[in-house]
Amino acid sequence: MSLITILFISDICGKTGRQAAAHMIKPLCEKYGVNYVIANVENAAGGFGITPEMSRKIFTYGVNIQTSGNHIWDRIDILEYMKQESKLLRPANYPSDVPGHGFYVDTVGEVKIAVINLMGRTYMNDIDCPFRTASWILRQISEEVKVVFVDFHAEATSEKQAMFYYLDGQVSAIIGTHTHVQTADEKISTRGTAYLTDAGMTGPHESIIGMEIGPSLGRFLTGMPKRFTTASQDIKLSGVVLKVDTECGRAESLERIMIDFDIDDYQTKQKPDDY
Repeated sequence: MSLITILFISDICGKTGRQAAAHMIKPLCEKYGVNYVIANVENAAGGFGITPEMSRKIFTYGVNIQTSGNHIWDRIDILEYMKQESKLLRPANYPSDVPGHGFYVDTVGEVKIAVINLMGRTYMNDIDCPFRTASWILRQISEEVKVVFVDFHAEATSEKQAMFYYLDGQVSAIIGTHTHVQTADEKISTRGTAYLTDAGMTGPHESIIGMEIGPSLGRFLTGMPKRFTTASQDIKLSGVVLKVDTECGRAESLERIMIDFDIDDYQTKQKPDDY
């Protein structure tokens, strides 16, 4: 049996999330023997979207491909960049004439790996069906591609679970993103598909899903709009480490990770303007 080890970094949120990713990805790759790194980056720019400069910098952290979700369009300058950078994905179930790509087939040595980015529709944007889009993508992928990773960016647990049963046995893993709260329901089916409802958030956890508590709480109490800014306390890197059999695409192990990060431990190693 030949295995590939995939590290998925979930929902990088704001500067502190970028700092955690910058310092921790390479040590984690060494610790787990990682062959391929995927990161969801749609909240990297102050919690809302990502800029071209940030995307380029995140690739230098050791990330092979970047996924996203409903906030991908929040920074208008990302539109032209996405036409050029095929490894920054947007949800594949946006209409076909939307800039960018929803999946990518990469190569690690002699192993082909497909990364698919999908977005749910329950309490989200009313776009194309993620289930039928997933089936269409799988028909486009060569039969030689056995390792298939799906980032399903969705609000409703039920929709994420439904996607697991819909694609069970057809993909190596379905990992949920978007809620910024890591769940504890990881499993691998008898057909070899790994699943986790949500991998959590890389960023400030003393917050309301990454935002400062005061304005977020104020909106719930008053119903009035507030200016949101990312918090900066209790930084954690969240995600999963996945091992997949490259010969058949079956997941062999799935481990949730949530690791504390203290920027003070790293200030002498990398300048703040490098994030």
